[in-house]
Amino acid sequence: MALTRVTTRASARTSTWMRANVPAGVASLIWLAIVLVPVWSVLSWAVQGGDGFLSTGPLSWPSSFTVGNVGRVLEMGFAQAFVNTLVVTVVSVALTLLCAIPGAYAIVRSRSRTVAAVFRAFLLGLAIPAQAVIIPVYLMIVRLGLYDTKAAIILPTVAFGLPLAILILVGTLRDVPRENYEAMALDGAGTFRTLWNLVVPMSRGSIIAVGVYAALQAWNGFLFPLILTQSASQQVLTLNLWNFQTEHGVDMPGLMTAVLLSAFPVFVAYLLARRWLIAGMAGMGGK
Repeated sequence: MALTRVTTRASARTSTWMRANVPAGVASLIWLAIVLVPVWSVLSWAVQGGDGFLSTGPLSWPSSFTVGNVGRVLEMGFAQAFVNTLVVTVVSVALTLLCAIPGAYAIVRSRSRTVAAVFRAFLLGLAIPAQAVIIPVYLMIVRLGLYDTKAAIILPTVAFGLPLAILILVGTLRDVPRENYEAMALDGAGTFRTLWNLVVPMSRGSIIAVGVYAALQAWNGFLFPLILTQSASQQVLTLNLWNFQTEHGVDMPGLMTAVLLSAFPVFVAYLLARRWLIAGMAGMGGK
């Protein structure tokens, strides 16, 4: 009996090894190495001073360690840029969800041709890059008196993020069984109550996914802050990184420290919401 069990386990291991996709595993390791090289470079440069950076290569082990780069980053206005970016991101996410959830609900529940035409217009927005319409956007912001304000960054960011947000939420809301809507109607629920008590709980995965993508778009935005703001008080992180480039060269240790600090919140957000991101993009909602 014992010999039979040992033979069965050996056969199972052999079968598992034969089914293993060795080329895919090797390709995955190569891709992992490619991804880790720039990550290691950023970490290595961020903990070195200027002299250590110049004396070693980008992939070498740091010759010295210092935390002085953090102080230099703060002197460059990183704290103010971080607060500005945080405000822009939070408000952009809130406005995106506030517009996308009712919009997707109306598209799914309405049978009007006008609503269907509006949905097609939103889908058309996916094909229009911001760079192609930056001049009209600039003129609109200037005529509204919003130039060099946070609103000048927030409003275009929300507008260009809505098509994808509505597309994701429409796909999720169409998966909600019609019987659930009918049950809410028989219970006397109005539109707002149905939206709050049925739609939002059943699509929380897609809502979180949309929120994370909207946050990433706002956090990493560069074009709108560059064109629509100019003062240091309205500077965001993507523009603050340019402060480390001067006419005498680039402060690479300081720049890499700023990149590391600015990327840390995004990394944390991804760790906390990765399951919802996958579920939302797969059209599973919260189910």
